[in-house]
Amino acid sequence: MFNFRKITALACSLAMSAGGLAGCSAKNGGSRQDKSDEVISFDEFAEEFGAGWNLGNTLEANVSGTPSETAWGNPAASQELINAVAAAGFKTVRVPVSYLDKIDDTNGSKIDEAWLDRVNEVVDYCYNADLNVIINIHGDGYYTVDGGWLLCGEPDQTAIKAKYEAVWRQIAEKFKDYDERLVFESMNEVFDNTYGEPKRDMYENINAYNQIFVDTVRGTGGNNEHRWLMIPGWNTNIDHTVGDYGFRLPDDTKNTAGEGRTVVSVHFYDPWEYCGQENKKTFLWGERGQEIVEINKASPKSKATWGEEDHIEGQLKKLREKYIDNGIPVVVGEYGCVDKTHADVGIPNQIAENRAYWNGFFAGTCAVNGITPVYWDNGWNGQYGFGLFDRTTNEQSQPEIIKAIVDAVEHKNPKTGMETRVTRYN
Repeated sequence: MFNFRKITALACSLAMSAGGLAGCSAKNGGSRQDKSDEVISFDEFAEEFGAGWNLGNTLEANVSGTPSETAWGNPAASQELINAVAAAGFKTVRVPVSYLDKIDDTNGSKIDEAWLDRVNEVVDYCYNADLNVIINIHGDGYYTVDGGWLLCGEPDQTAIKAKYEAVWRQIAEKFKDYDERLVFESMNEVFDNTYGEPKRDMYENINAYNQIFVDTVRGTGGNNEHRWLMIPGWNTNIDHTVGDYGFRLPDDTKNTAGEGRTVVSVHFYDPWEYCGQENKKTFLWGERGQEIVEINKASPKSKATWGEEDHIEGQLKKLREKYIDNGIPVVVGEYGCVDKTHADVGIPNQIAENRAYWNGFFAGTCAVNGITPVYWDNGWNGQYGFGLFDRTTNEQSQPEIIKAIVDAVEHKNPKTGMETRVTRYN
């Protein structure tokens, strides 16, 4: 997701501590027991990766095309934060990374060594906490970001593809000795910046990027020969990844695992007017939302009119039948819904409970279908925020949501969050 948490978060950063970069860096696998000879099989994938969490609006943050992890109002990532994420029950951390002008186009697309070392340090935080970790190329594929270059609709695709190959070769070389708990994701939400049906020729460019990614990573040797690789389709849209719109998985016959090693990557924020739209109109959803209408006398107009439980079940069923049932793992690399507890001053606790229910229902339905859910946390706590942790104190800011997600995945029970009760807004 491309979400600055906008001007408010940027202003708040003036009052936030940058935080210490605590924890020792541990190259090539951190303090974790060496597992370089182990292979995580398809049958083990969903269980091993469990419930995931995004270190969002951090290493992908930038100002005018210059990456800076504190640019969008969050403190620098720390070992203490990652330890808190692990203690909460999450098993996987996705680390979005933008490179942008940290790539020297005059020097063979060389990545700034200090920036790549910082990515390495954050990966080590995750390894030190015994977590799985996903890293990607994130904001470089946005038309809306200054310096975006991985653009499927631009005419000079030869130059784009050469740069893409050079960048992934350096990332892959950096991490080739890390075990399979490190996953590479080729890109993030790449499309032509117009919504609607994908354009076939541009989708072919995305397919080509994904093939370059796989071939480049495999060619660097080491554990990259059998590492799991995440492959997104057009804008990580489920329908445009499952349906007949042009998506195809890259050939990966060069991997040494003895089975497929590619993972389908999608995102989910349905219904958008409930999950992401920044207004007060739609702040209830699903079965729990209906209870709040009936019991707490909330306005029926505040409840989403589509995208309810059956929609989530249907979308995830499509992914299961197309990919999981055919031995291809699926990761929902982003999902979540924003904080709208302010939308009705009479029922903020109930609105928060409904939000926990949505997140638990989605995560639990993923688990039922063998799909790995990774929550989008942008670090913002407050109106329209996605934050689950206070990144200045490393404490849980939304413990009910965290519990609903972790329990729903562990027990494969989408209704885990139905009984969530919140009292802190009294």
